[in-house]
Formats: sequence, C-alpha cells, structure tokens
Amino acid sequence: MARLLKRALTIGLTLATVTAASGTAAVAGPPPATPASIFGPNVTVFDPGTPVSEIQAKLDATHAAQVNAEMGTNRYTFLFKPGTYGTAEQPLQIKVGYYTEIAGLGASPTDVVINGKVEVYNRCLENGGTSNCLALVNFWRTLSNLSLNINALGQDGCRASANFWAVSQAVSLRRMNITGGNLSLMDYCTAGPQYASGGFIADSRLPATTNGSQQQWLTRNSEIAGWSNGVWNQVFAGVTGAPDDSAFPSPPYTTLTTTPLSREKPYLFVDAKGKYQVRVPSAHRNTSGVSWANGLTPGRTIPLSDFYVAKPGDSVLKINLALALGKHLLLTPGVYDIARSIEVWRPNTVVLGLGHATLTAVNGSIPLDVADVPGVIVAGVTIDAGLKESPMLLRVGRKHGLGFSSPSNPTTLNDVYFRVGGPHVGKTNIALEVNSDNVLIDHTWVWRGDHGVEGFTDTERWNTNTGRYGAVINGDDVTATGLFVEHFQRYNTVWNGERGTVILYQNELPYDPPTQADWMNGAVEGYAGYKVGDKVRTHTLYGAGVYVFNQNNPSIHTENGFEVPERPGVKLHHIMTVNLSAGTIDHVVNGVGEAADTTKIGVPVYIAEYPIP
Repeated sequence: MARLLKRALTIGLTLATVTAASGTAAVAGPPPATPASIFGPNVTVFDPGTPVSEIQAKLDATHAAQVNAEMGTNRYTFLFKPGTYGTAEQPLQIKVGYYTEIAGLGASPTDVVINGKVEVYNRCLENGGTSNCLALVNFWRTLSNLSLNINALGQDGCRASANFWAVSQAVSLRRMNITGGNLSLMDYCTAGPQYASGGFIADSRLPATTNGSQQQWLTRNSEIAGWSNGVWNQVFAGVTGAPDDSAFPSPPYTTLTTTPLSREKPYLFVDAKGKYQVRVPSAHRNTSGVSWANGLTPGRTIPLSDFYVAKPGDSVLKINLALALGKHLLLTPGVYDIARSIEVWRPNTVVLGLGHATLTAVNGSIPLDVADVPGVIVAGVTIDAGLKESPMLLRVGRKHGLGFSSPSNPTTLNDVYFRVGGPHVGKTNIALEVNSDNVLIDHTWVWRGDHGVEGFTDTERWNTNTGRYGAVINGDDVTATGLFVEHFQRYNTVWNGERGTVILYQNELPYDPPTQADWMNGAVEGYAGYKVGDKVRTHTLYGAGVYVFNQNNPSIHTENGFEVPERPGVKLHHIMTVNLSAGTIDHVVNGVGEAADTTKIGVPVYIAEYPIP
C-alpha cells in the first residue's frame, strides 16, 4: 500500500507541474455542455421532442454505413433520454450495424419506450446474392436499457410478427423490456433461416422467443414468456420461465435455477435534474429474474464528473494520471492506439466503454493492466492485438503477487472482447490472463480471427496472425457466465485456478493448422479446446461445446475436445463436440466419447455428465 501511495503522490506532483506550466491567465467560462462536447461526435443523444423522421434518418444513414463495415474503424453510440419514441402510425424502426450501440438513458428500462423495432437481419455478403445471406458474422453491436413495444410494427408480410435479432458473438442484449409481439433470434425472411453463432441476453424481460438457428446461446437473470428451438447448447441461468432440461440433449437445454454469481453491467442514465450519472450494479449470489423488478437496480451511482471522459487520441499518460488521482474512465467510441498500458490499480475503479471503444496494442504493449485489487469493473471494451507480439492483451492481477480480492465485490469484466487479426495483423501470446482471485467474467468473446482484410491464405494466417492461448485463468474462485473463445493455436482456454465455475462455453478450434505436425501437443495430436489444469481439484462447467473445422487441412486430428483431471470435484455438465465439415475430434473428453468426424457433419457428440455416473 505504501508503494501505491508514493506512486499517487508522484503522479499528483507531475499533474500539478503540468497544470502550473499551462499558465493562470483569466479565461471566459466554458460554454454550456452538450452531448457532443461531453462525449465527442460519435455519440448522439435523442430526446422525446426530436421528430421521429429525424431520428429515423440518422439511424438509417448510420446503418447503411455500418452494415458491411465488419473490419471498419468507425464506432457509434445512440442514446435515448427518458420518454416515448415512435407511434403506431409512425413507428421507429432501427436497424443495428457493426460497432453500434443503442441504449436508453433511464434509471430503469421502462423509462425509455420505443414503439417499433430494433433489429439485426442476415447480412448478404458481396457477390453472394441471396444464397450467401447469413448471420454468422453479425458481430460487435449492443442493445440495452429500454422498453421495446413491437405492437407498432409498420411492416408487413414476413417481418410483421417478430422483432429480429439475428446476431453472433460479441453482441449483448441487456436490461431490455420487450412487449407486444415475439422476439426471434434468427432472420427467417432474408433468404430464409441461416445459422448464427450467438449469443447473450441478461437482465431482460422477454416475450415468447424463437431461438431457431442459433448454434449456442446464454440467457442469464431474465424473465421469458417462452422459448422454442435451438441447435446445440442453449443455456439458462436464473431465468424465470426457462425450459426444463431433463430431456437433454433433445432439446439441447441446460437450465440452472439461479446464477451462482452475477453483476450487471454499469450503465449511463440521466437523473431528474438532467445530469449524466453512471449506475454501477452490485454483485449478488444465487439470484434469478431481472435486477430492476422492484425499482432501481441495487448498487451505487457515480456522477459523470467523477469520470475521465477519454476520446481517441488522448495520451495514455493523461488517462493514467486521471486514474491515479481517483477518476473512473469512460472511453467514448473510437479506436485508441495504446503503446503503454492503461493501468487500473485503485479498488472499485470503473472503466466503461461506449460504442465498442477499441484499444489496439502498439509496440507489443499490454493495452489494459488491472491490479490485484477488488471491485474493478471493465465493461464494453474491445481489445485488439497489434503488429508486434504482446505478452497478453488484458491482465487482471500479477502472478505470484500480493493480491487483495473480495468474494462479495469481485473484479468484473462485462462485454469485454478480444481480437487477434481481422482488421489488421495481430500477435499475442495470451489474450486474457486472470491471475486475481474472485473475478467474474460476464460475457466475453476472445477471438483469433479466422478471416479478415489482411488478404492472407490460411497457411499465411497461421504464421502471421499468431495467438497461442485465448483465456488463461490462474486465479481461484473465478466465475464465467458466457465464455466464447475461438481459433487459438494452442489451448484456447486453460483453467488453472481452484473452484472455477463456467456457465456456457463455446469454442471453435483453429481452422488453419497447415499440417498435423503444426498441431501437436508433444506426442498428443492437437490441443483440447478446454483444458483444466492437472493440479485442479474442484471445477464446474455447464453447457459447453468444442467445434472442429480444419478447412486448411481436413486430415488433421485433435485427440480430445476437453481435457480435465480425473477427480470427483471436477464436473462437466452437458458437453459436446461437433464437426462443421473438416477435420476430426477423436473424443469428447479424456478419451471418452466417439469421434466428431465427417461421417456426422453437424451432428453433435454429447456427454451429459462427466465423470460419467
């Protein structure tokens, strides 16, 4: 602690020197704050007096720019002040493209009502015609904290009966109150249903929901009027109205009555005086249903004035000075080049990103480094590997350090996403490393890109976009709700900590090993998609899948989808492997389970419980 105090004093003196150097000449008072002056040009705030036609035109133009901008650099947030938007005669119909966030500014989701729809459709890829319309790459978008009344449809024919949310990874739907129709997690109108690889819902009250063609999905701490269909793992934790899972795997449902540990994502709201505030929910154990059922979500409120509001181009030195002096951090939409770590070392610091704010490693940096302290929250941030290899992209705590943690106040990651390759070449040894105890990972997609704008063949990508490990968990008592990790070149996930709990795990093995020799773990063929450390005595996993698609060399084998120590305290519940059309996983777990090979493309190999009773 003495070291931390000394560091704060040093930084404070530095800041005082910088301030003194700027001079003390009298200046006119600042102009009244506007959303643009507070949040920058890529955040738009609407109020109920804004004409629907104006809102619609703005959102339509942004969607047109972002619908195909999968690897683009623009980021956007659209915020709605409390009130009602759209009518039955003139509904507001929002389509959400890449790197776009739509959110209400109410203290409760019922404070903002949209009469109309907020939707994502299948994306029709270039030169593919309608035969190449799909939702498998509908990534990176956010919807939260509002009520959606879809009685005011404004559409006819195929689209009239439901709000379509046809999305895949790195898309969250939180704090939603949807009424007046149905919710469909597939778009069955654009060239018919197509596979999607989502997804995540939390803290929401939903109508009858059609899962349809979603390969996997996690719904957490919500209320649903009904749920139908599902391809592979469909997991429910703390969901009122969740389906029964006794017939697993037909249907492929996994249901937990309560969520062992949850903490909802922080959110912006406007108070009665028109001031911006950030609500920071508290952590809870063994809960079900929505956090806002009985009023304000339990937690604390932090005024926006207590945040350093960063914009792309701000120096990391300036950001770290603010953090050291007790500010929280709000990252406005954009791409931030990070050549030295953003350092979060004060307990209970909040780092909140808007519009998929993206930190890109420069010169092998660790873009975000969180100390071994309790209560830090990182939410709504995407972290990209850069051209020079980073040791990791996000580190939580230090190995063998003197750590401080709290079971009742866990450090939490909400909607934190990682990329290695895709928009540019990326290199890292590890994407996410968690060394602290008592950490909650609430929805992450850790992705080594299987495609991108680099123009590489698969063989070139294997040697150029390099990422050895996706998630490495060394801390004890770490919980993950929605852990998606894909395409890393050794173990996608390594869990070394004790008493870990994971609710929904999804993994695709790398597509691109050139030869079997490139995909060997010593004498073992390949690396399991999920590895629990050999010394671990207690670990629990619910609803998990490892998929294989060795398109670069279909003859490649992986011995096991899952690899765990043989101990009674290590329990896997509802796991599976599946072949997507190339390569082979020989066994589901530890030599048990038949092969997921090309004789059963798309047909999972399930194990309901491991160890097998």
